[in-house]
Amino acid sequence: MNETNLYDLVEMNSPDAVLDEVLTVLRLISPDYNVAPVTTAFTTTVDLYEGRYPGYKACNTGYHDLNHITDTFLAMARLIHGAVIDGDSLSNREIAIGLTASLLHDTGYIQEEHDNQGTGSKYTTIHVERSMDFFKIYGIQHDFLEEEIAAGQSMILCTDLSVDISTITFPSITVELLGKMLGAADLLAQMSDRKYLEKLLFLYYEFKEGMVDGYESEADILRKTVGFYDFIANRIETTLDGVDRFIVPHLAARWNIHVNLYHEAIQSQKDYLLQILAIPDSDPRDHLRREKIVDKVRSEYKRVG
Repeated sequence: MNETNLYDLVEMNSPDAVLDEVLTVLRLISPDYNVAPVTTAFTTTVDLYEGRYPGYKACNTGYHDLNHITDTFLAMARLIHGAVIDGDSLSNREIAIGLTASLLHDTGYIQEEHDNQGTGSKYTTIHVERSMDFFKIYGIQHDFLEEEIAAGQSMILCTDLSVDISTITFPSITVELLGKMLGAADLLAQMSDRKYLEKLLFLYYEFKEGMVDGYESEADILRKTVGFYDFIANRIETTLDGVDRFIVPHLAARWNIHVNLYHEAIQSQKDYLLQILAIPDSDPRDHLRREKIVDKVRSEYKRVG
């Protein structure tokens, strides 16, 4: 195992620190990169999630929160940089559209101001479509070309696990590559998060409100996540064409690290999950202690199962 952990590189709980790192990565791609479109999209996203965007409420989904968005944003930038190092030709504008799509890919969970029923979790099964709609509105407001809006929407569609990506009509091979990178960034960001196991308890309640079947309790979603690891590994390798390979050239160029720290972080989480599930007569939630998330879940929801 590598001595450096993924979370050692950037303060992931700080949106400003994540933005600074992404801007550093963009300047590694091109020293004169025009970062204005990316910083504008980032500022807009933070305002939206924190309740400062006109017409919308603050994010109220505990799993699909701002932290997940900034994690995905950074993972996307890292994949893009690695792809460029690997020889893929991506224009600065295409990169900006891809990063904007990463920031807006879960906006479908955000409730509009007049929506006073439940939380954004109720949109779970249609959040991707709603996110694509938000991307279109954002694109029109910021003078995106029609084909740029279509490109960003197709990238966001790649984050929908229920969609067969082979059926998506991409505007170009490059957009398809960026879409698959966003699909991978979304998954890598979630599952490498140090708080991933704790946040799964929030995900259980998002699924419950969103009427997603298959999970009976908080503990049940933890147990069933063991199989989800294999499903996601296969999806990234096959459906998403193994684009996670771009992480290594990025880490090598940026940090002189020659292993995939995302893979290591995900494996570490999986190992710990298996360990706590194997403890006889024990509630696995009692072994999840990061940032007192379990306590937050207990205070917000009646603890079940």
